[in-house]
Amino acid sequence: MVAVPNIVIAGGGVVGTSIAYFLANNYDMPVTLIDPVGIAPGASGKAGGFLARDWRDGTPLQDLHRQGFQLHHDIANEMQNQKNIPDIDYRRLTCSAVAIDESAETVQKPRSKKLKDVEWVDENVVMGSMLMGDESSIAQVHPRKFCEALWQTAQTKVGSTLQKGRIVKALLKKSVEDDTMATIQAVELDNGQILPADKLVIACGPWTYEANTWFQDYNENHDASIFIPDITGVKCHSILVKSPKVLSQAVFFEGDGTLGDGDLEVYPRPDGDCYVNGFPDEESVVTERPGEETLDRAALDLLQKAMQQTASKELFQGQSTTIPHTEQVCYWPETIDGLPLLGSLPGVSGAFVATGHSVWGILQGPSTGRAMAELIMEGQSKSLDLESFGLERFQLDETV
Repeated sequence: MVAVPNIVIAGGGVVGTSIAYFLANNYDMPVTLIDPVGIAPGASGKAGGFLARDWRDGTPLQDLHRQGFQLHHDIANEMQNQKNIPDIDYRRLTCSAVAIDESAETVQKPRSKKLKDVEWVDENVVMGSMLMGDESSIAQVHPRKFCEALWQTAQTKVGSTLQKGRIVKALLKKSVEDDTMATIQAVELDNGQILPADKLVIACGPWTYEANTWFQDYNENHDASIFIPDITGVKCHSILVKSPKVLSQAVFFEGDGTLGDGDLEVYPRPDGDCYVNGFPDEESVVTERPGEETLDRAALDLLQKAMQQTASKELFQGQSTTIPHTEQVCYWPETIDGLPLLGSLPGVSGAFVATGHSVWGILQGPSTGRAMAELIMEGQSKSLDLESFGLERFQLDETV
């Protein structure tokens, strides 16, 4: 009988839960998922859930992007046929870009025919619009519900388990066959618990850089240089406001400073909520802990003001307020070259990294999950070429 490997995934976001889902669905393989907060603790629970099929065409991200879009469709259909799986609010919708008029506060203009099909938008604050996609290429999902459904499938089907905590050390053994390599043996948690790990997947989003400390002792004792390239984060606030009717069009506002330092994005949801975000902070190393990110009142007020400037007065007619019912903040992860880190961790047999998807983590999560599951179980990804995303592209820079 072949022994079942102990697979540990660090990170309960869309990447970690997607990997767990495909290991369960395609390989009947359970995992232990470790996260200090739980399922979808950061951006995976607070993102907009916007899905665009072809917005990365012509780049190394094209297949990752397009496969993710199709897999969201396939998974949504599968979830509908499963008992006890809550609705993940997947649907197709349209998307438009809208230019804001700098004279919007003083000039009242007749509604342009170009705007007759643009939802949400106040006709008096825009110069024009452009359709960026229809139902054939634009969709959405509720990110938290999606992650929870993926994890529920992994739990129910193969008995995957969630362990709340934080890894503080990777326990490695020097390879007998190759003294430049180590083999993962176990991980130590912040409560002192030791968990066996034949396979370790590091999918901690903008906190992935902290995993470098897990290998510090081994590096010092064996003159090794195991490292994960720099991961930073971008902090972005969002608010949710209830619309009097369900809308079906995402809107990207381009204001040239009219609304604030950056642009505004509005994603309506099928439950009547409108997710509003924009004006992100500068990229930086994330020092706030998962689940303990602080809200900035000024950033939230800026979002609310921009929302009220752009929202259709006709839409909200008779509604006494557009005050948000939810205010939240999260970080999305960034890499030096703008491409995710997907693949084996150089120098450690059995260790893998999957992170750095920028603002497209929800969309690219399923395609990442399938590819990483294949890499873990078969030694290579069959569905996706991971060469452009491998960590080896940074090794030379670190050692020179």
